[in-house]
Amino acid sequence: MERHRIRDLRGTLLALTAAAGLLLTGCGAGDGGNSSADNSSYPTGRPAPAPGYTDGGSTGGTGEQKNGDDSESREVAPAPDYLSTFALDVDTASYGYARRTLADGHLPDPTTVRPEEFVNSFRQDYDRPDGNGFSVSVDGARTDREDWSLVRVGLATRPAADRGERPPAALTFVIDISGSMAEPGRLDLAKESLGVMTDRLRDDDSVAIVTFSDEAERVLPMTRLGDNRDEIHDAIDSLEPTDSTNLGAGVETGYETAEDGLREGATNRVVLVSDALANTGDTDADTILERIASERREHGITLFGVGVGSDYGDALMERLADKGDGHTAYVSSSEDGREVFCEDLPRNIDLTARDAKAQIAFDPSTVSEFRLIGYDNRQVADEDFRDDSVDGGEVGPGHTVTALYAVRTKPGTEGHLATASVRWLDPSTRAPHEESGRLESGSLKDSVWSASTRFQVTATAAYFADALRLGDDRWSALPGSAHLGELAERAEGLASRTEDKDVRGLADAIHQASRLTGRD
Repeated sequence: MERHRIRDLRGTLLALTAAAGLLLTGCGAGDGGNSSADNSSYPTGRPAPAPGYTDGGSTGGTGEQKNGDDSESREVAPAPDYLSTFALDVDTASYGYARRTLADGHLPDPTTVRPEEFVNSFRQDYDRPDGNGFSVSVDGARTDREDWSLVRVGLATRPAADRGERPPAALTFVIDISGSMAEPGRLDLAKESLGVMTDRLRDDDSVAIVTFSDEAERVLPMTRLGDNRDEIHDAIDSLEPTDSTNLGAGVETGYETAEDGLREGATNRVVLVSDALANTGDTDADTILERIASERREHGITLFGVGVGSDYGDALMERLADKGDGHTAYVSSSEDGREVFCEDLPRNIDLTARDAKAQIAFDPSTVSEFRLIGYDNRQVADEDFRDDSVDGGEVGPGHTVTALYAVRTKPGTEGHLATASVRWLDPSTRAPHEESGRLESGSLKDSVWSASTRFQVTATAAYFADALRLGDDRWSALPGSAHLGELAERAEGLASRTEDKDVRGLADAIHQASRLTGRD
């Protein structure tokens, strides 16, 4: 993951001949910039060319730009320092693993804390689009630090369809049966969850099972559910922990099995269930990742990583999922397992968007500096925003993606603050589409804690992640941050108001961290 590096402020704004579109340029995985020139704590990336920018345009689901009023159009583009671009990410594993670690009486390693995965672990209040693609919501609230606000960019896809309306699925489960998986809450939990999931998949879905320890073995070839559920249950029940962890062999055999069982018109996916503690065979992440990348490009096979265990190779699992155009989740209880395998996976087998990227342009006349909170390894070069060969993120129906920014406004200025845009490819036709939304300074709430309830949940999750990373001097505190005791009280109030079990879990986790740090 590349961290924001400091960009040199460029002297002039680039002139454009027409302002007929909304702002859209460069988002990508590389060195895209996420901070302005005077934010010395955060690095940036390479310079970008000027985007086509208009203050008033928006993009429809067809990808055709709608012209705004000419009187509102800007004849110049923001300097590259005012663009922030990244690939979308719906991972939640970092938050799940942090909760598990705190419940075990330990603080998580700051390097495993990814704020965007904390933020994206909670239900949001965004409007949903009527059809395929995304809606874009942008709102914000002022913090108690002078001139600093939190700005929330929310992207949402249409609700998930009923089970009968989605395409069939061809799922290859690659299951770690190494000795470390014998720990309670690892292989036993995976078997229980897979068993329940098998009963909930449709008859026209298919399942294959590959196991790995010191070697990989194909336990079950791609098999239609139909009348074969008993056979699939027997294969799951037979899994027992054995020796060491040859993760590379497991991934390779898993993708070979998925390729052999590839189904046209179906969602083909590898589901890796592991503690990701590779110690035998090919343990080089780059070699394993290249295998995943080639299968993604050639066959469109995506990866879903499910992490388990108190000792967990978080960084490797996340990199595998990113390279495999998928996402990660972490499972530590039967409830987690049922939600991930029996609800999330079957419901979101379908894809709404491939290679989805977001770009936010901050207005240099009103914004002096900004910082994207998290997404450190999902940055995309600004000039690659419309380059559809550049990898983005895969997003399914019913998902929301949230990006939170710390934004410093220029004293006394009013007007346009930012325009947020998302670009994605249709999963079937690979036709590109774009959509956008904007934020005005007058729309900022007076305080984070007087904003909407879900905005407050978002802020609380981000502040919590920020507090857990304070031991790492690569990051400085967010504006408006509170000590853990105060944050726990905020979370308690939000849990009561929302009656949301996930927000209640957040409050419990903050209390645990507060006790461990003595920061009540």
